[in-house]
Amino acid sequence: MDKVVSSAAEAVADIPDGATLSVGGFGLCGIPSVLIDAVLRADIRELEAISNNCGVDDWGLGRLLVEKRLRRMTASYVGENKEFARQYLAGELEVELTPQGTLAERMRAGGSGIAAFFTATGVGTQVAEGGLPWKYDDAGHVAIASPPKQTQIFSTADGEREYVLEHAIVADFGLVRAWKGDRHGNLIYRQSARNFNPLAAMCGRITIAEVEELLEPGELDPNDVHTPGVYVQRVVALTPEQANDKRIEKVTTRPRPDVLEGNAATPGSGG
Repeated sequence: MDKVVSSAAEAVADIPDGATLSVGGFGLCGIPSVLIDAVLRADIRELEAISNNCGVDDWGLGRLLVEKRLRRMTASYVGENKEFARQYLAGELEVELTPQGTLAERMRAGGSGIAAFFTATGVGTQVAEGGLPWKYDDAGHVAIASPPKQTQIFSTADGEREYVLEHAIVADFGLVRAWKGDRHGNLIYRQSARNFNPLAAMCGRITIAEVEELLEPGELDPNDVHTPGVYVQRVVALTPEQANDKRIEKVTTRPRPDVLEGNAATPGSGG
């Protein structure tokens, strides 16, 4: 039952070239940065990543992207990653952009054993009708476009409505980051760092969790557990330095209240 491995390098050692990875995080919040760096150092290539976004140019999945380790990306937005946009438009990367809620449900469904589901999101758009550019060639022409999806009319409380069929996502490996975890793989995420992590853990056939604080079995209150250990196969305990190495995607600040009050009390300051 003890799922702890000695290092991130050991945890990712059997990930092969061409594997599919479901990766937790939102922006740079709650991303498994230590495991991503281990994948980078292991020189694993031709990967397909499924995540809300692709980090930034020098952090998170962006580090794999810059080194041309990603073949395909399934995400809900490009975000602040200029290299992501450049590779996509230059025909170097295949990208499936998916509505955020649909992406979350596809991952949840994959972890729940549900093959597909119907949703109203995307009906009447290229999401359902097909034709979204998944990959360009080097001349800027669409080389691969999304296929049309099955639609169906359902009777609802508000009348008949059209829905589109979306297929579940199951990844070869899931990479997640948790605030606390025990040796059995039970995980707790902290506040907004929870985001896509439970879903990435669910849909990975082999899920690897890096945890900021490793506890012994029985030390976690079962009522607080977000991801049960049944979804996790490997646990990596982070060092304090690794746990504290977190970045902000876009820093915005405003003057401190006491500074504002001081300015307002100064004659002729203009407020």
